[in-house]
Amino acid sequence: MLNDQPTNRRTSLARVLADFSPALLDLVAGEPEPADEVGGVVIHDPGDEVAYPRRAIVLGVGVYGTEGIARLMREAGEHGAAAVVVRGPVERDEELATASAASGVALISLTQGASWSQLTQLLRTLLTEGDVGDAGVESLGGVPSGDLFALANAVATLLDAPITIEDRRQRILAFSGRQDEADQARVATILARRVPDAYLRILDDRGVFSELYRSDRPVHIAPAAIEEGESAIPRIAVAVRAGDEFLGSVWAAVEEPLTPERERAFQDAAKLVALHLLRHRAGADARNRLRADLVGTVLGGGAGAVDALHRLGLVKESMVVMAMGLTGEEGDHARLAAERQRLTSALGIHLNAVQPRSALALLGDVAYAIVPVPADPVAARERAERIAADFVERAGKRSPVVIGIGSVAADPSALGPSRTRADRALRVLMSDRSGRRVASIADVSVDALLLEMRDLAAARGDDLLGPVARLVEYDARHRSHLVETLSAWLDAFGDTVAASASTFVHPNTFRYRLRRAAEVARIDLQDPSVRFALMLQLRLMRPPPGSAGA
Repeated sequence: MLNDQPTNRRTSLARVLADFSPALLDLVAGEPEPADEVGGVVIHDPGDEVAYPRRAIVLGVGVYGTEGIARLMREAGEHGAAAVVVRGPVERDEELATASAASGVALISLTQGASWSQLTQLLRTLLTEGDVGDAGVESLGGVPSGDLFALANAVATLLDAPITIEDRRQRILAFSGRQDEADQARVATILARRVPDAYLRILDDRGVFSELYRSDRPVHIAPAAIEEGESAIPRIAVAVRAGDEFLGSVWAAVEEPLTPERERAFQDAAKLVALHLLRHRAGADARNRLRADLVGTVLGGGAGAVDALHRLGLVKESMVVMAMGLTGEEGDHARLAAERQRLTSALGIHLNAVQPRSALALLGDVAYAIVPVPADPVAARERAERIAADFVERAGKRSPVVIGIGSVAADPSALGPSRTRADRALRVLMSDRSGRRVASIADVSVDALLLEMRDLAAARGDDLLGPVARLVEYDARHRSHLVETLSAWLDAFGDTVAASASTFVHPNTFRYRLRRAAEVARIDLQDPSVRFALMLQLRLMRPPPGSAGA
């Protein structure tokens, strides 16, 4: 059995938030002190008088609305509680902030999809194990905290089968002993520290991962041999989650089906693995969050930007902002998130090799890099484009990555505008039909302006008016092609022969249609201002790639 081993050490509310945010918890109001130790967990029950431990975390199950939450915070404050947790999402408003300040109680929201029972178990386990920063050896479920290999061996003993603990991208985080009892696919997995692509394809084709992502129970997998004639052993796998966040999975190679008792134990073990994974990544997450916060502060400008830039080690040099995104972002969100994280990590490795002083962070769906460049604007642009192009080439043609490059920033105050221009260039690339994968804002400024004009027209609800509207109406009534004819002629700069060839009609037929278009629209095609207005409106009419009608 995997039993908890309590210690006398206490953990702080700040540590609880560091370990479980943002997977499970989100701070809504209050400023927890690092030394504010938590004394226990209390489930709020309005019909019962509950004894509050010193500096308790109060779980407000079923408490909703600003008034009810504020009332619970005041009540918890009278009992000396440290925090109140309620089901999210919770809007940050002045009344809750005032209640937090008056009561001395922090307000925390529990993410949607996470269960109260899981949170209670994780909190109580964490509180009995003490602070992560303690110098002593910690224990979670009888296993040293963060020692995934010890945990893997413990679970293997529980199941009497060799197991692996894998992250959400099927990379091996830890494995137990006795792997020699498994099959060739498992051996290849251990050696490569990731599941072989051939085996992944087999499992994906069978729908194993879809079932694993959906199910809270262990999933049984029939034997799958990578090569014909190869012996294979069945698997049983269980998802590892923190709330609705998929952290990874545990896989056991089993010759025979598990007994119901062992299957339940396997399912329970996944909860303990979740806690270990959260604690295992806490240190790395803290560093990543700090770096992301610093990069976000720098790009946002303001009073703290210069200090953040100093902490990133970027001072007194010209810089440029790059924005990396993925094209065709449709499909499985978990897969897209994993791909986005993978490419961000790869970009980090690339930048570390070519420009070690760069700073990189994934902010939302976009990875931003602040890259030092030469002071000369021309040399700076060439350097930035070369760095981005080299990465895109290494990522491969099948990779959906595109990179927008902002303007050169000679000082910290110019990094915000550089980020804005990188975003604009990225948006053009993500809606581009040409297949370009790298562009600076200088290359695509007109395309960016057209996209923004389309946004403005849509936001204002502008209807199609004027000459083009008359042509659209005429085409709809008569099933004609006057809009297509006019557009082709304008695109060909008035070359009737070239325009007729592009629309696959005879030049004489094309000339007739063009005259008819001018009559219906009541326009003078000899007027350059009219031609410009028509070209602009026709361009704005074209739907961006990926939209309906594109």
